[in-house]
Amino acid sequence: MRVLEVGCGPGAAARAVAARLTTGHVTGIDRSAAAIAQAVAGSAEQIGTGRLSFRQVAAEDFVLDEEDGTFDLVFAIRVGALDGRHPRLGERVLRRISAATSNGARLFVDGGQPLRQLPIPRS
Repeated sequence: MRVLEVGCGPGAAARAVAARLTTGHVTGIDRSAAAIAQAVAGSAEQIGTGRLSFRQVAAEDFVLDEEDGTFDLVFAIRVGALDGRHPRLGERVLRRISAATSNGARLFVDGGQPLRQLPIPRS
C-alpha cells in the first residue's frame, strides 16, 4: 500500500502509519521547509527502512516523481484546502490528488470534526 499524507507537519501521523505497515510506503508532504526538516529529523529509523519519505511541496503543486507509484490512500489532518476552509484551493488540490492516485484510492480528511471520506474526482 502506498499512502500519502497531505500537510504532514512534523511527521507524527506519517510515522505512526509507517510503523503499522508491513509492506508499502508512506510519503508526507508539506509546504513548510521547517516542518519537513522536523519530520526528517524525527524519522530517521522509518526513513532508513524505506517505508517513509518526506517532500517539501504545496499540495496544490504536488506531482508524482518519476520513481513514485500512484497512491492507494491519502489523508489530511486539518488542511484548509481539504476541510472546507479554502474551497477554491481545494479544487486544485483535489486535481493533484486525482493525478497521483490509483483507481479505487480513498481520501480521508479530518478537519477537527469526525473523519470524513471525500470522493476523488476522476476526469
